[in-house]
Amino acid sequence: MMRVSVCVGNYAKLPYCVPGLEINVYCMEELCYCLKENAFLLDASLMSDGLLGWMERECGLKELARALSPLVHRQGSLSAFVSTIMGYVGMYPEPVVKEVEQVLKQGAGLSRIERRKSQVDFLVRNKKYLAAVREYDALLEQWREAEEKGEPLPAAGCLGAILHNKGVALTGLMLYERAAECFFKACQTDRDPGCYRDYLAAKRMTLTEGEYIAFAAEQTANYEQALELEKEMEKLTQEWEKQPEYLLLYGRRERRGGVERSKYDEEADRIIQALKDGYRNSVGN
Repeated sequence: MMRVSVCVGNYAKLPYCVPGLEINVYCMEELCYCLKENAFLLDASLMSDGLLGWMERECGLKELARALSPLVHRQGSLSAFVSTIMGYVGMYPEPVVKEVEQVLKQGAGLSRIERRKSQVDFLVRNKKYLAAVREYDALLEQWREAEEKGEPLPAAGCLGAILHNKGVALTGLMLYERAAECFFKACQTDRDPGCYRDYLAAKRMTLTEGEYIAFAAEQTANYEQALELEKEMEKLTQEWEKQPEYLLLYGRRERRGGVERSKYDEEADRIIQALKDGYRNSVGN
């Protein structure tokens, strides 16, 4: 049996262009999807008579437009405005609406660069590393242009956080040398000890054991951090050797040269495919 989705209101003949996002939407469901996916970028420009007029004129939703009017004309909160729209349309369950509302509350008063950074950080948390690196590069370029024009910039710490989080995304792509460069730049920007620790960890992944020992020995001012990193690496290695994944891989070695070679090959194909799928997901847009 085919499933039929019923839209709330009419499908517009003329689209509404969401300010700041420059995205055209033709119905309330498209608007809700746009608001949810771009919550970090929304600002008070969304709350306008233009949007209310489009809802009433194109979508035939006079009741919703009237309900939103006091928020527009009495300078209500953006979070209340968006949650009212999403609640009326009913496209998403309440927990999702609450999550979007919380995002908007957290973003109140932030600059556009800070809101954009929050959105890109979300990509990193969801392991969309390649897309995140591209967006961080765009943010850094936006920062450079604003600096050249003498425009107001976000509070201290934001630039270092962008550089650091770009390093985290590069680490997710196993581009450790480039990640180390980002962590080091973050250290120079904010003098954050945590950034230097991440810099050491990235260097450790790019150098041989002998090379890293020589490198760490030169870090006289941060030798204690290098020692702490080694202790943590040893602890993580011990924990990994207790995990089911490690025990499975270790146990499979016995099958590699024996009569169970076919089972070994089948299991190897399955693991390789899972790794490929995971990698493709991490570099997806």
